[in-house]
Amino acid sequence: MSRKTATASNAVISVVAASPETIAAENQMNRKVELKRSDIKACNSSDYQLAARSILPKPLYEYLASGTDDEQTLSENEAAFKTWYLRPRVMRSVGSISTTTTLFGQHLSMPVFISPAGVHALCDEAGECASARACGRAGTLFGLSQHATRSIEQVAKATQGGTNLWYQSYILKDRDMTLRLVRRAADAGYQGVFLTVDSVRFGYREADARNGFNALPPPHRLVNYDEEVARKTPGSRKKWLAPEASVVDKSRIYGGEEDAWDQNTEQLFEQNPTWEDVRWLKKEGCHDLPLIVKGIMTAEDAVEAVKAGADGVMVSNHGGRGLDGALAAIDALPEVVEAVGGKVPILLDGGIRRGTDVLKALALGATAVGIGKPVFFALAVGGENAVANLLDMLRRETEAAMAICGCETVSDIGRSFVTRHPNGGGRVGHYVRSKL
Repeated sequence: MSRKTATASNAVISVVAASPETIAAENQMNRKVELKRSDIKACNSSDYQLAARSILPKPLYEYLASGTDDEQTLSENEAAFKTWYLRPRVMRSVGSISTTTTLFGQHLSMPVFISPAGVHALCDEAGECASARACGRAGTLFGLSQHATRSIEQVAKATQGGTNLWYQSYILKDRDMTLRLVRRAADAGYQGVFLTVDSVRFGYREADARNGFNALPPPHRLVNYDEEVARKTPGSRKKWLAPEASVVDKSRIYGGEEDAWDQNTEQLFEQNPTWEDVRWLKKEGCHDLPLIVKGIMTAEDAVEAVKAGADGVMVSNHGGRGLDGALAAIDALPEVVEAVGGKVPILLDGGIRRGTDVLKALALGATAVGIGKPVFFALAVGGENAVANLLDMLRRETEAAMAICGCETVSDIGRSFVTRHPNGGGRVGHYVRSKL
């Protein structure tokens, strides 16, 4: 048995049957949630998640919070930071603490930024525009996902040049569309490109299947795709366009045959990529913009990325939403740092919740770190202001951790400030399924 859902384009697609409870939750999800924001006091990033859990419909909350399969990697992304210990140095000058840093010559107020992640409008009416403006207020970088609910140009207009914007790209079967999206970002003033390379397939999220979350709730759209489909002309395809791209059913990105929504977008992605694709995108799309290859988890792939022309690499396991059983990002970082040998900057996301996490990642060789899930929860609780507060909390926590460890500037942070427990304590011998 199935029910029909009308998309914004009036196309009708089949969606797996859902229970009355699920349908009611979807209806609730589509209504604007009125929040008594003054009643919510957040003292750390986890406070926002706890608050978001109490106000979001269950299917939406679990879509945002869950990982794949047994959620081992999701859980260990956070837990693994607890297996690294700080080595504070005392009697050092810390009277002029500065968290500022640079990335490809671009000034950041702190080594923390918002990683690209899609569909922000599920949590706040302003969507990615709100998150990007919060980054501008904080003086840091915002990564706009290809799967955004606000377009490349809308976000650029909303920030009015006040935010350091980067665009995140996938290699699509439709190579012409891949290029056009990146070029649109360059034309709109974006300062760099993330190329996500770990998503030829998305991991299976059982929570979405159980909750019937197999379609992007209307009226939300992946607007960058919508605009590209509208712009595309039959004669615009080039040699990089795979033959099967011409038969992709774009309507399936809003729902389809799979039990979990993200699986319905997999058909768009190139599933036979090579490192030559990185060279191609750098040459044909990025030009002078820095290109960071995101989704690197091994020394071997870090080396290949640099050989292919990447200006930087980003250690990431897609927030525990890709391959379950992969290492936590922080545990994969050391081998990547050693393999790259200082040739290019190294970024990291996955599990960052505290300023001490930021300090540990930098001590292990990261240039800067990104946050993802906490942004959605802050958006749900208090929109742009809550995201700005989240970033400010992380800045203040990072500043305090630096001072107590004896680091006056980011450049003072080095490998000697972090260690494993001498007795092996704190090792992740087992994981605990996320309870938040």
